[in-house]
Amino acid sequence: MTAVEGILHWHSATPELGLAVAAMALLMVGVFSRRAATDIVSLLALATLALTAALVLASDRPVVAFGGLFLVDDFAIFVKMVVLASAALALVLSLDWNRREGIDRFEYPVLVLFAALGMIMMVSANDLMSLYLGLELSSLSLYVLAAIRRDDLRATEAGLKYFVLGALASAMMLYGMSLTYGFAGTTRFNGIAEAVAAGPESVGLAIGLCFVVAGLAFKVSAAPFHMWTPDVYEGAPTPVTAFFSVAPKFAAVAVMMRVLTGPFGPALEQWTQIVLLAAIASMLVGAFAALRQTNIKRLMAYSSISHVGYALIGLAAAKEEGLRAVILYMTIYVATNLGAFGCIVALRRQGVACEQIDDFAGLAESAPGLALALAVLMFSMAGIPPLAGFFAKLWVFVAAVQAGLWPLAVVGVLASVVSAFYYLRIVKLMYFDRSSGALDALHGGVGVVVAFSGILAAGFVFLPSPLMVAAGGAVQSLLVP
Repeated sequence: MTAVEGILHWHSATPELGLAVAAMALLMVGVFSRRAATDIVSLLALATLALTAALVLASDRPVVAFGGLFLVDDFAIFVKMVVLASAALALVLSLDWNRREGIDRFEYPVLVLFAALGMIMMVSANDLMSLYLGLELSSLSLYVLAAIRRDDLRATEAGLKYFVLGALASAMMLYGMSLTYGFAGTTRFNGIAEAVAAGPESVGLAIGLCFVVAGLAFKVSAAPFHMWTPDVYEGAPTPVTAFFSVAPKFAAVAVMMRVLTGPFGPALEQWTQIVLLAAIASMLVGAFAALRQTNIKRLMAYSSISHVGYALIGLAAAKEEGLRAVILYMTIYVATNLGAFGCIVALRRQGVACEQIDDFAGLAESAPGLALALAVLMFSMAGIPPLAGFFAKLWVFVAAVQAGLWPLAVVGVLASVVSAFYYLRIVKLMYFDRSSGALDALHGGVGVVVAFSGILAAGFVFLPSPLMVAAGGAVQSLLVP
């Protein structure tokens, strides 16, 4: 498709353009609304995300627009829907929590919208430059969200660490992109793929690939680029941590899939080695480092690192079955992790948010429904059958075995056994230990998110087909040259 033809398809970016305009309009609404600005902007932000999702579903596909910079296909649409849904649910988790903590500012939902905008932009990127623009738009919004509680030392520290390390990762990625451009002569994904196929032994392209993968590994918090995750998860407000743990991670994994299978697809042997090592390191670091944690948010941080490692197993398999397993795994992870953080957001003792693991002791007595939902989600994340998390891990392990990577599957199974300890420890505290004080749980929107996640984790076994079919179609469109 020529550049002129691509420009004529500007309407393919209607969801992104609409979301950008709406976010700027809501910023003005917040500025000029003297009272109840946060509530008004939050509700309008949720409506904006719903409308954007409807526009995404109605998009024509496959379409290449803006002179080849922008691509809309089934893969992009699937990822965008998950990102928008997770952003909306994370925003619901923040409504009452922010009010109780005194950080109910109208800028919060606006920043969530801009972060979501960056994510759905980079998912549709068909060029290194458009990819970087979307990635940085998302990252800048996330930096501010991490430090939105300005009078809290931990939140300020979290925002600063995230910004400094994020800037380092962006610099590494830009350096890799510049090397790729220098040796390939183009930033277009299809042009890079042709250059890599023509010169697979090019040292410059190999180094560029390494730096690009390193930058993306930081965004998904894969070891050894995970150092920011525990501190940022602990220091940021809990609803912000919930948002960090799902939408940006899912979008970054999707971008990694598109970049590695697209422009760097011909360099399969080079990047599979990198992904394989990152998967092993992430699973082991996440499993063993979480054993000594006493803060629930730090535990969930290491848990997210290990889950990324499991997802990378499917990417290392580098076949259609493996890529489909990655999409399925990350989608199930998003749903269960949001529910788990919903339980953390809901739990309070004497009006103070609970962040220590021991605070969950006796939860089954004071809030049996919340305890049941959290138990189901913990079992699912541990991979206990017949919950959704079991099938997610089964698919990536099967894909690894089919690709001849059975040692990687063995490491994954052993890491799952280790990680089951800290998941089951939480269940044991809730049902077999006594509480040290009265616990009170929030309800409303938080309860809806927790119930949705629990039902999906428990009921997935009865109706897995819709998600599997959608994921299969998304991966097939990703692999179409």
